[in-house]
Amino acid sequence: MALSYKARRRWSLFILVVGLPAYIVAAVTVVNWLERPPLWLEFVVYVALGIVWALPFKAVFRGIGQADPDAPPSEENRKAD
Repeated sequence: MALSYKARRRWSLFILVVGLPAYIVAAVTVVNWLERPPLWLEFVVYVALGIVWALPFKAVFRGIGQADPDAPPSEENRKAD
């Protein structure tokens, strides 16, 4: 089931406002379990976790910065044609 543009915008906002901070707390907790690894290893872990969080949500974030493709053309766009 494909999500509508509005649903994807709402889900992306929820993911960024609620999910990302929760993921950051989880990532810091995981690194703390390693009992302060060397700085380079800690950096690699944070970079990897920073990339991995977005992969499942790729479809939700795709096209969110664009104009709504389902919206009817605005009055300004009709006058330009």
